[in-house]
Amino acid sequence: MLGRKNVVATVAVRDMAVAEKFYGGTLGLRRVASEGEEAVEYEAGSSRLLVYRSQYAGTNRATAVTWMVGADIDEIARALKAKGVAFQRYDMPGAMLEGDVYVFGDLRNAWFEDPDGNVIALVSR
Repeated sequence: MLGRKNVVATVAVRDMAVAEKFYGGTLGLRRVASEGEEAVEYEAGSSRLLVYRSQYAGTNRATAVTWMVGADIDEIARALKAKGVAFQRYDMPGAMLEGDVYVFGDLRNAWFEDPDGNVIALVSR
């Protein structure tokens, strides 16, 4: 039923102006639509990210959005770090940490948070 329909990642934020600086500026996403001052939709590759104002922003401690970035993960992590993004450190038994990227065999991951504490992942296989 839903297997052929598009899906949009959705992230709650407290302050839309701060979110615009982060998602539009730091991450470089292109704004494609907005619902007044309450929600903004960004383009991310062939996907969309909906950012909306909510009092519950940042309460989810699990990964909220994952970018499948392929072999560019190290370059992207360095570029984001240069823009002030702080990468998360986790206790990951069996993983090697190379810079800000965790290595699990062929899988490479890095995590950071948006200004509200929403966890964002970069993944490469």
